[in-house]
Amino acid sequence: MVRFMASSADDIKSVCVVGAGQMGIGIGLVAARVAGLRVQFVDSSAAQLDKGMAFLEKLLAKDIAKGKCTEEVRSEVRARITTGASISQIAGADFVIEAVSENVDLKRRIFAELSEVLPEETILATNTSSISITKIASAARRPENVVGMHFMNPVPVMKLVEIIPGLQTSPKTLDTTLALARRMGKTTTRSQDVPGFIANRLLMPYINEALIALQEGIATREDIDTTMKLGTNNPMGPLTLADFIGLDTCLAIMKVLHTELGDSKYRPAVLLQKYVDAGWLGVKSGRGIYEYES
Repeated sequence: MVRFMASSADDIKSVCVVGAGQMGIGIGLVAARVAGLRVQFVDSSAAQLDKGMAFLEKLLAKDIAKGKCTEEVRSEVRARITTGASISQIAGADFVIEAVSENVDLKRRIFAELSEVLPEETILATNTSSISITKIASAARRPENVVGMHFMNPVPVMKLVEIIPGLQTSPKTLDTTLALARRMGKTTTRSQDVPGFIANRLLMPYINEALIALQEGIATREDIDTTMKLGTNNPMGPLTLADFIGLDTCLAIMKVLHTELGDSKYRPAVLLQKYVDAGWLGVKSGRGIYEYES
């Protein structure tokens, strides 16, 4: 395996995305299509890999239908993409972006394993939306190479990436990550390593409060969403947005905020926990706060 340090984003030729869910697929597609990078998706679930690749094809087909992409570009993008069933199959990526579920123990195990199989200079980024970068980095052999790279959903559409250095993150790692995000066509903001960072420190309590309003019978789900859409000029109501994010993800983030900050104002709504317990996770499960066609 070739061992070299990507001195800048221009030196990065290949990216591995660990996790082939909606976020991971979006990240990999942007890396392959916008930045022109070789991309390898790795997921331990063969079913999820198949589902992810089908989703990627759907995104490309939609762009072709809208005139945003040609068949030639689609073929070029697909030629840059490969898949793997385990971290041990990663083919010497210059940069890794982890995009698995919001579980600190799972992420730490992945970063420990990545440290065992990848060149010591490889930058390891996590797409966590709330968990401490410092805590995740401590599981890696070289925590100075670990950084937070929080993409917004849906990744191909949303322009923002939050960049979060941990306590151990080196200036070189930070600079390269900022440059890579810009190469992927994204605008970056930088946050301190605090629970929820910028976006979810502000967004999740807003969504949680909307669920509390629904729980207390203050208004119907439709009236809550319509009030916030038309009354505050938001493109999407908080309850609809929660379904698109995934109620399990919203709950996980609220639990991080509540546990790490110790303030009762971040306590998850009882109704949010009930929906997740019922398996009503939002759009991805066909039912959440609203019902969706499968």
